[in-house]
Amino acid sequence: MKKFLEEFKEFALKGNVMDMAVGVIIGAAFQSIVNSLVNDIISPLLGTVAGMNFDSLSININGATLGYGKFITAVINFIIMAFVLFMIVKTLNRINTMFHKEEETKAVEPVKKSDELIALEKIVALLEEKK
Repeated sequence: MKKFLEEFKEFALKGNVMDMAVGVIIGAAFQSIVNSLVNDIISPLLGTVAGMNFDSLSININGATLGYGKFITAVINFIIMAFVLFMIVKTLNRINTMFHKEEETKAVEPVKKSDELIALEKIVALLEEKK
């Protein structure tokens, strides 16, 4: 049991798990912002143009109410969230590529040969000619 708890502690405290937890919390908070944006600003604006509020759109079928207006609102929420996440990932990838290019240019710089190495290479070439 002790080994199990140690493995769990190591897993739970790894950087990736902690980063994911922070991401989930921030994502949940961001979703409430997007919900408010859609419910309090976008839907009423679209409602003024269309003459109705999307949330109130529904249809009754044999006593069952299908609230397709709420579905439309959920789709708008999803599109906004997906777009924002796309922009964040795109920006992070661009930043990541810039840092990797700097590392690659540093790694590609040729090493200057010392005079001793040049002399040794000439000696090796002369010895190979004699064979």
